[in-house]
Amino acid sequence: MARADTLARAKTLDRPELAYLVRFRAADGTTDMELTWAELARDTVWVTEGLRGHGLAAGQRALLNNSGFEGFWGHAVIGALRELKVTYGIAEAMGWDHRRTAVFHRELNPHAVIGLSAETLEGLAGAADIAEMFRSTSVVLARPAALPVLRGLGVPAALITAVGPALALECPERHGGHVNAAEWRIGERDGELFVAAGDQRTSSLPETPLGIAGRVVTGRCACGGEDPRVLLAEADPSLSPRS
Repeated sequence: MARADTLARAKTLDRPELAYLVRFRAADGTTDMELTWAELARDTVWVTEGLRGHGLAAGQRALLNNSGFEGFWGHAVIGALRELKVTYGIAEAMGWDHRRTAVFHRELNPHAVIGLSAETLEGLAGAADIAEMFRSTSVVLARPAALPVLRGLGVPAALITAVGPALALECPERHGGHVNAAEWRIGERDGELFVAAGDQRTSSLPETPLGIAGRVVTGRCACGGEDPRVLLAEADPSLSPRS
């Protein structure tokens, strides 16, 4: 049986609703919740629009820094890249795989780097000029700890990060990571964020403190989006209670 026949046959089989068991760190320990294929499809649509807002389009190339355990949002990003017809390569977000990031960046000459981590930057620092490397990249979406490093080098990076089971994705206005209000309720209390599942999510999640220092900004963004935005102290030390 040819591979195409196998895939066609597989599509006719029943598939369980459950796609992932999402495990995330909350203020009082680890929390699990289910993610269905229908929810993942909606998340993918939302990420697609976010990446389209950064100018990603057919024929471009992207490099994704993602770890296997981050599949709940990595899968949505990959789905979005496929929908946009953007060719992509994947390197592990852990620092030990920084050489793969360097090779892909050199060979792909990507329009976008998504999920860039501080650990990867630390690994690259000994062998590459990080400023020169990423200033030439049109779109850099980085994790919170990597943002101060990149921006300090003149790279206008934007935020992408998991906020509990949700994803925060900053728009080109770079004033906080948008969180999908149709799926999640995000807020702050005493300088720390909490999250709760929206009515559309199958797996219930009551208001859950995350132990993440930051602020939530509401109201219409300059990009036109209505989703709330998170400003994280890890990404902007001026937001820290100690600063």
